[in-house]
Amino acid sequence: MGNREEPDGLEKRRRDLEAALAARRPKEPSNAGGAKTGGVSGYGNALRLSSEFIAGILVGAGLGWFIDEMAGTSPWGLIIFLLLGFGAGVLNVLRSAGLVAEFGAKLSKGGDDPQGK
Repeated sequence: MGNREEPDGLEKRRRDLEAALAARRPKEPSNAGGAKTGGVSGYGNALRLSSEFIAGILVGAGLGWFIDEMAGTSPWGLIIFLLLGFGAGVLNVLRSAGLVAEFGAKLSKGGDDPQGK
């Protein structure tokens, strides 16, 4: 008879755990579009991020070409500013995706000073 009580106790603990998890689980929004709306939103984000990346590269290459034409330093200005544009494009994508915080926002929150100053 002792074996009968143990599975019932486990079943009660399982139901309690399921109820606690259900209470903490975020509520999913019910949208009429379903997965199609999320897909269109994903395409929009991909287009925005890729255009920011390409714009950074093109602006860097344009500035480098312009400096080369004015200063006669071809191809060094183009190479250097193309690399700077690539770095700026990557930083813009990371910033837009929310993976890199703004420097000013970090300073206003106090930054990551380990000494707490």
